[in-house]
Amino acid sequence: METVAEPYIRRRAIRHLEKGRIVILAGGTGNPFVTTDYAAALRARELQAEIVLKATKVDGIYSAPPEVNPHAALYEKLTYDKVVRDNLRVMDLEAISSCRDARLPILVFNFKVPGNIERAIAGQPIAPWSASLSDSSTAARGPSHEQRRHPSGHRRAHGEGRQRLQG
Repeated sequence: METVAEPYIRRRAIRHLEKGRIVILAGGTGNPFVTTDYAAALRARELQAEIVLKATKVDGIYSAPPEVNPHAALYEKLTYDKVVRDNLRVMDLEAISSCRDARLPILVFNFKVPGNIERAIAGQPIAPWSASLSDSSTAARGPSHEQRRHPSGHRRAHGEGRQRLQG
């Protein structure tokens, strides 16, 4: 790893941030039984990050794995509690709980779409789809659990007057 990037040292990462640099954390902690999701949540909390960016190979957070269930709904905004209650497997439970406890939002997006990583880092809208996860005080109310068709055939949580997802 040292041939590609420097190892994580908290005070060095903070110094980079103080200089206005972007710090990208990749990989885990190197400890057994600690997932990379939890490592991301842990490091984000240590560095007092504003958001966790979860780059995945799917368009966001689904009601079920879209490769298994072609009728899975794609959410636009969710609360941590709904993710835990509905057992949505966007990240492991410890990572979700850690972010919830710190009121740390999570943005889930497809890294395979050209330009999405740059847009996520810049805080710009991500096309075609992404999902944000936050506590109930900042999550969208009402329409966030509604749905419309995604171009791939999946349903996306969004829009007034649409049929509500059951949950």
